Amino acid sequence: MKTMMKVKNITKDYGHQRGVFDLSFNVEAGEVMGFLGPNGAGKTTTIRTLMGFIQPDRGRVSIKGHDCFRNAAQIQKDVGYLPGEIAFMDDMDGMEFIKFIAAMKKMSNLRKAQELLDYFELEPKGRIKKMSKGMKQKIGLVCALMNEPEILILDEPTSGLDPLMQKKFIDKIKEEKQKGTTILMSSHLFEEVEQTCDRVVIIKEGRQIAVEKMDVLNQNHQRTLTLTFRYPAEAADFASRLKKAALHDNQVTLQTAGALDPLLKLAARYEIVDLEIRRQTLEELFLHYYGKEQAV
Repeated sequence: MKTMMKVKNITKDYGHQRGVFDLSFNVEAGEVMGFLGPNGAGKTTTIRTLMGFIQPDRGRVSIKGHDCFRNAAQIQKDVGYLPGEIAFMDDMDGMEFIKFIAAMKKMSNLRKAQELLDYFELEPKGRIKKMSKGMKQKIGLVCALMNEPEILILDEPTSGLDPLMQKKFIDKIKEEKQKGTTILMSSHLFEEVEQTCDRVVIIKEGRQIAVEKMDVLNQNHQRTLTLTFRYPAEAADFASRLKKAALHDNQVTLQTAGALDPLLKLAARYEIVDLEIRRQTLEELFLHYYGKEQAV
């Protein structure tokens, strides 16, 4: 598989433990990579390094084999990029800004831009400075996607979007994934990461602490099962046959990973009135790495 983005041992030290330190990961062709960490963890610094806006103190960052700092102009033209904070020209209206970005990308027509405006239900008339955060974010998404790039780099792409638009964004990323687009996406919304990403990179205080495959995470997700028995005695008997099962009156709660079939066959011997299954979320995995005291 061809490597499209390579971050190799980069350090950008701003002092006082700010920046990124010895960070390494690859994004392969057609892969959707999630990039997770709280504010200040170094996500935007890494993304700005990939876009060639800043040069690392050490290490190398490349896209399609080209050094991101030396070939920044070409990379910025070819990559669909959505920054965390979009630098708008506030006196422009939305369509003027879209046309301005299209000219920078040397686009010959705005057919795809109009398709995206329709998709995100955006009427881009009116001065940008008077637009809501959600409207500005939609303009940013149109600008990132409208030249149909083979690589997308998206920094908090659903910030400011309402739940309906968040879902439409997820559907759009799935569509891009089907087309073979390579995507790096930072996010705080674990649902969109779970639904779209092949792997995730988790960073803490500028340092990489995990790279995980989503399919492996899904296979090994812990489940919390709560079984409610008709009779407390049966609940007690069931709990006695299991390790680390919590018994409370006629309810048994336990955590498990892997196949549920043996557990359900055992449960079928009893009269059960309710069964609740809750899967571990990516957020809970995130908290596992960060510690529960760390806010997302």
